[in-house]
Amino acid sequence: MTILVVATGNPGKVKEMQAHLVDLDWELRLKPPELEVEETGTTFAENACLKASQVALALGEWAIADDSGLEVEALGGAPGVFSARYAESDAACIARLLKELENESNRAARFACAIAIARPDGTIALQAQGICAGEILRAPQGMGGFGYDPVFYSPEHQLTFSEMPPEIKRSISHRGKAFQQLIPQLSKLKN
Repeated sequence: MTILVVATGNPGKVKEMQAHLVDLDWELRLKPPELEVEETGTTFAENACLKASQVALALGEWAIADDSGLEVEALGGAPGVFSARYAESDAACIARLLKELENESNRAARFACAIAIARPDGTIALQAQGICAGEILRAPQGMGGFGYDPVFYSPEHQLTFSEMPPEIKRSISHRGKAFQQLIPQLSKLKN
């Protein structure tokens, strides 16, 4: 089994990644907490590549990184790459988002995700991107998930990401769609 270091400090992302990679011959490990990579990219893809490459180089192991966020149409794509830094906590991020959309009728939004896998020498071996369209509710609903999940509503399933069973969220989410692209390539990568 080959080690794949997850370049994140977010346990919610690690749990989701593990569920996608359960049938593959990779053992996921969290990056050491003291190894921080500054997200200086202007796109999700740039940040994912930066994190995967720097963690792989620092540890001499394969690394996987994800950068994702919420893009709200009425806010010109904000919070975008600043989704995790929009406020000091998940609850504060949601509160700020709802305040900014308070008088807005256009609630269209999408979650976007970029995933990159780096070789132990830091070169990028694989990349994928996924998008999930939805709407922003006027108040949080549901207890599951993390981040903006309580206000991100899927009209197709008539549930927020927080209300969805994990297997449905995995199949339709931005991260799930990116992993659907990656998995066939990942199984061949080590050969």
